[in-house]
Amino acid sequence: MNNACDKIQDWVQQVQEHRTAGWDSLPEIYLYMDQVINYMERQLHPFGRDDESVLLTPSMINNYVKDRVLPRPDKKKYSREHLAMLTVVCLLKQVLSIQDISSVLNYSSGEDYQKEIYESFRIAQERELAGVCERVGQATGQGEEELRTLACALAVEASARRIAAERILSELSRSKEETEEKPS
Repeated sequence: MNNACDKIQDWVQQVQEHRTAGWDSLPEIYLYMDQVINYMERQLHPFGRDDESVLLTPSMINNYVKDRVLPRPDKKKYSREHLAMLTVVCLLKQVLSIQDISSVLNYSSGEDYQKEIYESFRIAQERELAGVCERVGQATGQGEEELRTLACALAVEASARRIAAERILSELSRSKEETEEKPS
């Protein structure tokens, strides 16, 4: 095997061993911005394009708050809800617009809804990553040509799923707007 295949296999192992924290494992105490960034770096590390990728910065968090994707922090301190929502935002922003992510995260208020969304996301992510890692692991044993073919197939699958997700969210948004416009 060559160096690229070895590095990809190492990444597969890292992803397989990684567990995105469950809701009840997220810190219960409020964190300041620098603590949030450090925590999220550990939470998101395997999901960057490479080891140098930065998936979250303080200015990104401030923009998410300003754009009402995230609730305002309480006296510059961030809660478990913030960490859960940031995890979802950081991992889905590669696929969906911030507006679409916000519509999912902010469909309903309350900790129960946030916990349900986060846990559904986390479980689906774990399941999908397991399948992808299995496919990538098999392809690394077959060489670079097979890896390129798999990369293309995965990109096509991601595109198809993004299109479906966008259509679903668009129709749900349109339906909600039409319901709100009808006189009572």
